[in-house]
Amino acid sequence: MRLLVLVTPRDFKDETVSGLKLFFDKWGVEYKIGSYTNNECVGRHGAVYKPEVNASKVTALDFDGIVLVDGEGIEAYKIYEYRPLLDLVMKFNDARKHIIAVGNAVKILARANVINGKRVTAPDDNEIRRLVLLFHGVIADESVSIADNLVTIRDSDDMDEVMGKVLSHLGVS
Repeated sequence: MRLLVLVTPRDFKDETVSGLKLFFDKWGVEYKIGSYTNNECVGRHGAVYKPEVNASKVTALDFDGIVLVDGEGIEAYKIYEYRPLLDLVMKFNDARKHIIAVGNAVKILARANVINGKRVTAPDDNEIRRLVLLFHGVIADESVSIADNLVTIRDSDDMDEVMGKVLSHLGVS
């Protein structure tokens, strides 16, 4: 299992990335940190990651799935409007690859138009929930929702609680 963990250049949630790394390392999931920049990416609490992969060069054949990390950087960079990212998410979806979105990263799934008729969980934020409904997603009230190849996690605070389900869905636990 190879996953691309996609972060914004600044203000991604450090705790999401560290939580993912902890679980992925424990269960032997191979992953690469990626972004749309080659420069160091800095989380909102100061964690620094040098992208191993430039996401503009990624295809759905390169990885078994993609993880979209949440954080204030999603809003600051408006990456939910960045066409190359939306196209990449659609290609992963068309290839039936795993797509995991944490917190406000669910906006990327909505804008990529891959949630039509699917249950997704979202943070308790009116704008995000409006977007999910606009793109015909069904809002789930659970901490994690799994609909076919899509996995949505409400918040990185739920990581310890939900990663067992997520890893099981990925076929690695």
